[in-house]
Amino acid sequence: MSPLTRTIILAATTALTAGPALAQNDFQACLQNIRTDAIQQGVPAPVIDTAFRGLTPDQKVIDLDSRQPEFSLTYGKYVGQSVTPDRIAKGQQKMAQYRPLLDALEREYGVPPQYLISFWGMETNYGTFMGDFQALRSVATLACMTKRVAFFSGETIAALKILANNHMSSPQMKGSWAGAMGQCQFIPTSFLAYAADGDGDGRADIWTNKADVFASITNYLRAAGWRAGETWGREVSPGTAAAAGGRIVRPAGANGPVYSTTRNFGAILRWNQSDFFALAVGLLSDRIGA
Repeated sequence: MSPLTRTIILAATTALTAGPALAQNDFQACLQNIRTDAIQQGVPAPVIDTAFRGLTPDQKVIDLDSRQPEFSLTYGKYVGQSVTPDRIAKGQQKMAQYRPLLDALEREYGVPPQYLISFWGMETNYGTFMGDFQALRSVATLACMTKRVAFFSGETIAALKILANNHMSSPQMKGSWAGAMGQCQFIPTSFLAYAADGDGDGRADIWTNKADVFASITNYLRAAGWRAGETWGREVSPGTAAAAGGRIVRPAGANGPVYSTTRNFGAILRWNQSDFFALAVGLLSDRIGA
């Protein structure tokens, strides 16, 4: 998930608004309220009307939202499932395949190729698992059929802005059940903030265009404070002091591995506020770049 399914799940469990979830027969009335707000924010009415025509709530999204599991994997299991030999090998192949593009981004922005590949691998297994939900329908369902009206109404308006500005149709805008889209799994507001046009064609296509996918990940990390020439961190012996600007991370408790992390680890955490995820990104990037 990014910016992101973890962000989405956090919002889905904390950004509650007052009042009960809307009944299904209120869905169209909710859409009309969103339409009014979207027009006030500059979205053309014809774009909204085309996107909302025939739109119905997605029951599967409602079901998935109502039974989100608690995160229960141990650090060892999480890393074992994330940093696999197959993912490392595929990451090395992908890095070699797109090396000229990745090197160009590194020269301009200072983010090494192995990190971009690592994020890509962690989020969608190199673009193979992006989700098959219509993002607009998902966020509209979550806005109108759950208690997170304010948060997901904003995401619905952001999705409408993407349709208006990026010259794509709603069926093309696919993602996870919670609205995380494309090969880097940006929620609509993150797309508007960070999606980048990597090949100069006037569009930011994080679904099919690898130049745009890599440029978008780079753009997010730059905004998160990525520092060129600095690693994410390393495993150290117990008792080692933290690096300047970083911190010591013990993901498995006192008897597990110890990592001295840097400010770039903090940039990774901006993407996903989980030490497990950030460590997996760092360790996968190390293996891919070895």
